[in-house]
Amino acid sequence: MPIQTIEPRRLYRQIADQLRLLIEAGEFPVGARLPPERDLALKLGVSRPSVREALIALEVEGWVEVRMGSGVYVQSLAGAPRASLTAESPLETIRARWTIEGELAAQAARHTAPALVDGLLEAVGAMEEEARAGYVPIRGDRLFHLRVAEMANNAVLVRVVGELFDERHNPLSVKLGDYFENPDSWAVAITEHRRVITAIAAGDETAARAAMHHHLSCSFDRLTASWPGGAETMRVDSKEPAAS
Repeated sequence: MPIQTIEPRRLYRQIADQLRLLIEAGEFPVGARLPPERDLALKLGVSRPSVREALIALEVEGWVEVRMGSGVYVQSLAGAPRASLTAESPLETIRARWTIEGELAAQAARHTAPALVDGLLEAVGAMEEEARAGYVPIRGDRLFHLRVAEMANNAVLVRVVGELFDERHNPLSVKLGDYFENPDSWAVAITEHRRVITAIAAGDETAARAAMHHHLSCSFDRLTASWPGGAETMRVDSKEPAAS
């Protein structure tokens, strides 16, 4: 057998694998409810957000079922389980974006111009139109963050911002969004975007950096809030608006 490259495993994957092994060993039989996030985090010596990502990874793979207002339950696997999810951590991605995009917002304020600000306003306007139609305003959101990056005049950073943003489409991020994003949370996020624009338009580098940091910190907090009890959701596809 040839020697294979050893790759570092993401923390949520390590947690998910340990829980999966316990399920396979019968420590948590089919139908059993797993301990709460808080208890698992204490026993494993990790953060609750990392446990949450692990539980959602197991749900995507078919090992568990999340029942709102009740808990996380082991479910039967009729056939072989799916391959282990290896997507980037959504929460680590937000932390990376916080570091990069805060500075890009400051640079945008340094290079601000009316036409560039108009482009940012156009992107947020697109977000508002998508949200009013009942869609997740992902296209306008992506356009906004790319246009902020473009104001720094660095093609490499624009590419990095686009790649980090597109991690929203990985299965783990999509499932997190299904639980924790809703019309109210997106309305708040749109307001946060407008605060970034106000600071950039004023040419205030410090305020622009702070506004972008605030927005991405709030994004992190929204994905680590208490489990919702069945909030209204928004559609990701663009074929039909969400039912009102």
